[in-house]
Amino acid sequence: MKGYQHNFSDMHQDIYFDVENRARKADKMLRILRDHLGDDLKGLHALDVGCSTGGMSRILGEHFGRVTGIDIDTKAIEHANANFASNTLDFRVGDAMATGLPPDSIDVVICAHVYEHVPDAGRMLVEIHRLLKPGGVCYFAAENKFVFREGDYRLPFLSILPKPLAHRYLRLAGRGDYYYETLMTYWQLKRLTRAFKVVDYTRKVVLEPDRFAAGDIVTAGSFKQRIALAMLDYAYWLFPTYLWLLRKP
Repeated sequence: MKGYQHNFSDMHQDIYFDVENRARKADKMLRILRDHLGDDLKGLHALDVGCSTGGMSRILGEHFGRVTGIDIDTKAIEHANANFASNTLDFRVGDAMATGLPPDSIDVVICAHVYEHVPDAGRMLVEIHRLLKPGGVCYFAAENKFVFREGDYRLPFLSILPKPLAHRYLRLAGRGDYYYETLMTYWQLKRLTRAFKVVDYTRKVVLEPDRFAAGDIVTAGSFKQRIALAMLDYAYWLFPTYLWLLRKP
């Protein structure tokens, strides 16, 4: 089993301390969740798994009745508590594979680009299933292993290399010493989420980027949008990122 990434926010400060980036991603989540659950989220308790520095949790906290953020990164949680904690928004150092929270206690789980970072993604999904109330949903954004440019380190083909080569590639590029991430193919992701009913928002978001605040991904009416829609229709297994809601039966 691979180890934990305890100081991930330090390595990627350009992402996790970027207020505008965090706000844009939170807006996309909220629009998808509202489309599925309805506009009023105030009666719901959300858990942000892998919340890092708390930038997205802070925005979610303005719309949900209560938000809990957990992350294994102690320094990131200290930043979140110092800057964003409130009566309805709390942060804790926690293991996504074993949160210690009560079963059937969470209405919505946010798991956005987290599965590849944990030592065992299967255990994390079992834990999410345990935590969700019956009928509860998990916002699951997942990068495809067959992505051209890996999302965290921005290096072409990094995710498809065998680990020893990936470590060496990362060092040669000056981006780190060890490639912890383990991305999955579409078919592996389907197996990973098989305990849930999958509500796929990927095509909806690409088709209506303005409605879902996805202008950073694709522009309505653009050539890129036409290519993306064609890929979704004919080569879905190659699409770089999937946006799924996982509903617990």
